[in-house]
Amino acid sequence: MNHPSHAHALAADAAPTAPLDVPASAEMLERLERRRSPPLRGLVEPGPTEDELRRLLALASRVPDHGRLCPWRFVVVAGVARQSLGERLDALYARQNPQVPPAKGGMWTQYLLRAPVTVVLVSRPDLTAKVPEWNQVLSAGAAGMALTVGAAAMGFATQWLLKWPGRDPEAAALLGVGAGERIAGFIHIGRPTRITEDRPRPALDDVVSFWTPDQSMSNDTP
Repeated sequence: MNHPSHAHALAADAAPTAPLDVPASAEMLERLERRRSPPLRGLVEPGPTEDELRRLLALASRVPDHGRLCPWRFVVVAGVARQSLGERLDALYARQNPQVPPAKGGMWTQYLLRAPVTVVLVSRPDLTAKVPEWNQVLSAGAAGMALTVGAAAMGFATQWLLKWPGRDPEAAALLGVGAGERIAGFIHIGRPTRITEDRPRPALDDVVSFWTPDQSMSNDTP
């Protein structure tokens, strides 16, 4: 019996005989090497336009996703919504922390108004799927990093933070974050006002090793 569809699948999965000639992008490499996370106060208007934001979120969605579960989503806070959400967060924070002095009563409104756009990254693993939860959580982290890299490619800068609004269940509920979901970060996007000094980076010898067969041999190895 012939199985044309099965044969087609096997042909599609066959290893190519030669690598594709994909040229390296020197500009992209240089941009990644210079990527920084400036202080939140260093992000200013103009933020991404609607078209730029849609393209940026589409880029952020192109991440490893075992099982094609899309175990993450984005909540965009922009324009007048920043003020409205900030005021609700301030009211909630005051109720939870009555000892906080009135002078700090509007700090979450100020927090959200600093950057032109904030994208809230929400992790939403599917616990009924065969894919391990950890894989799905890592995919959400990859989406956040893809967002920061995409923003850098567009000429923006980002600051990825996870302060009280991202850790408190009641605050998360104001953003529509429900059961089984968790905020992975507030990614603030804007134009940088200056080139941020680079922070110390780890020496590669401290974080990179190459496995060799003798490493798997020990007294505990059966």
